[in-house]
Amino acid sequence: MRIVFMGTPDFAVPSLRALVEAGFEVPFVVSRPDRPRGRGQQKSASPVKIAAQELGIPVYHPVKLDDSFIEQLKEQKIDLGVVVAFGRILPLPLLESLPLGWVNVHASLLPAYRGAAPIHRAVIAGEKETGITTMVMSEGLDEGDMLLQEKIAIHPDDTVGHVHDKLALVGADLLVKTLQKWEQGELKRIPQNHEEATYASMLHREDEKIQWHYNAETIHNQVRGLTPWPGAYMEDQGKVVKVVKGRLRIEGLHLATEEGQLGEIVAIDGDEVAIATGKGLYWLQELRPSGSKTMTASAYVRGRRISKGYCFT
Repeated sequence: MRIVFMGTPDFAVPSLRALVEAGFEVPFVVSRPDRPRGRGQQKSASPVKIAAQELGIPVYHPVKLDDSFIEQLKEQKIDLGVVVAFGRILPLPLLESLPLGWVNVHASLLPAYRGAAPIHRAVIAGEKETGITTMVMSEGLDEGDMLLQEKIAIHPDDTVGHVHDKLALVGADLLVKTLQKWEQGELKRIPQNHEEATYASMLHREDEKIQWHYNAETIHNQVRGLTPWPGAYMEDQGKVVKVVKGRLRIEGLHLATEEGQLGEIVAIDGDEVAIATGKGLYWLQELRPSGSKTMTASAYVRGRRISKGYCFT
């Protein structure tokens, strides 16, 4: 089976490596063009491109996924396409161009969390589990027939980074299992129940601002669901302060009975600072002011010479 692999970020790298290690033939890889990054704005390759080059696989950056690209696939005698976090929508003529079609690795338990940000949205929503679905690609957004699924637990303090890394490895294993069963004719296509579909929209700047009128658990899920990227933030006299790490505390629940305005510092305990929310306290552990390094929450309030009674927004 000759496969074209299309992917871009870190999430897709284990899948590419797993395909090659499992003996599938990958004549070339498609990834996004190099982009300027960092202060120097020097162009850098995508993680998938770097991995492909390490594996000795040519990488293409087609400007358009049109007839010329389809002709290229035919010339290379590609049987199947695999898409993992590619970041572009494949047009119908391309989806219909390969003998065995296209398989996608999606980071959710479809039909839940279709769309662009399934891992972030699942953690932000406080889900207790998520997973990987391999599916046959169709023209609709993540609407294709499912092939295999595998669940993982989301633990109470998992960040989106933790879940992302777990799912990347699970996705790689499940992709290989899917294609091996596909070759052996052991797979059944399972249509999705579209009435049960939910959508994971792209993240926006307003998703990152902590709203202190929410309860502490919702804020904790927001911080976990945006860490390490793009990060949740609060404001201190109009300046952005990223909340790098925080937690709910079971011990010391008596503090939750203390009254405080929304966003007010109501306690400082060791390195942690308790903030009044719509319901309960949220304990800040690590903060990163704009343009500064990450520090403990208590170091931040000492540096700012603020204490109990001060309010963040």
